Amino acid sequence: MAFSDYANRTIIVLHYNYTGKLNLNSSVDTGMKWTSVLLIIICCFIIVENILVLLTIWRTKKFHRPMYYFIGNLAFSDMLAGAVYIANILLSGEKTYTLTPAQWMMREGSMFVALSASVFSLLSIAIERFSTMLKMKVQNESNCCRSSLLIGGCWVVSLILGGLPIMGWNCIGVLEQCSTVLPLYLKHYLLFCTTVFSLLLLSVVILYARIYTFVRTKSRKMTFRQHATKSTGNSEKSMALLKTVIIVLSAFIICWSPLFILLLLDVSCRVKTCPILFKAEYFLALAVLNSATNPIIYTLTNKEMRRAFRKMVSSCNCASIDSGATIKRPFVGKEFSRSRSDNSSHRQRDEVEYPETIMSSGNPTSSS
Repeated sequence: MAFSDYANRTIIVLHYNYTGKLNLNSSVDTGMKWTSVLLIIICCFIIVENILVLLTIWRTKKFHRPMYYFIGNLAFSDMLAGAVYIANILLSGEKTYTLTPAQWMMREGSMFVALSASVFSLLSIAIERFSTMLKMKVQNESNCCRSSLLIGGCWVVSLILGGLPIMGWNCIGVLEQCSTVLPLYLKHYLLFCTTVFSLLLLSVVILYARIYTFVRTKSRKMTFRQHATKSTGNSEKSMALLKTVIIVLSAFIICWSPLFILLLLDVSCRVKTCPILFKAEYFLALAVLNSATNPIIYTLTNKEMRRAFRKMVSSCNCASIDSGATIKRPFVGKEFSRSRSDNSSHRQRDEVEYPETIMSSGNPTSSS
């Protein structure tokens, strides 16, 4: 493959014609479909809700902890996924054939980067919850350093994974090895990405299963040490934890598994033999929807974050009605004073109860 091929627009037409997608795109209207408009609206909702999550974490001092940094990183990657998918929709259809191979790979690669960062963020949250549960230590500077390295590594790996095709791992010049879903990508590359994402999914499942097993075992031990009246509370906490685990894993599997299966089908099918591969945008949209469920699962199920979220929204509403800043100073002072009092007076109690609430609240504070 010559370097000049990256600027040759005829390559796009050649590859789309080989896979059968050229005739498919030319048979539809040039206007935007209603499904595309609906997906853009959903993506705008994804962007807004994740921006609100980021603002909530930034404005609340007691959320300036490693666990919330991971949740903030997840919100940022999900926000980016929504924005990139809007760009992907606007540059699809007939506009695809006006792109150079380099521009096409940047369009698709940015989706891989954003979605990869989102999945890696889910894994990093599971790792942080599991390690904090085992160590039972107050977050310190070393934890912040470890969190920064983990978040940085998440983006480095995502950039590398999404940038492999533009760095040379593509099928330009070898049409028989091209994917149908992504006509400029090698089938081997898609198989590699699917394997990586499947391993990430398996890792997240194993970590949350270990967390539930650990909490369940500890809850039973505490039941024998305490009075019988405490057993009901421990059972309720275990059931709440199990429900949260099921929600987390179900949302992840439901949103991502269809895309994994489609990519595996793409790898195994011969060209123009699997019509379902021409409907790949719906499978990708389902994966993007995971970015809409993540803020609900990882933040709004947290009592403290939900409370801070409501305060921030209410303060924004009041500010829009009355441009005067009379309400702003008491709100910020109240929030920060509560943060200091919560962190100082309840730190030890929070750390002790963390295993029972680690999944339901997503942070080392008590929800009882």
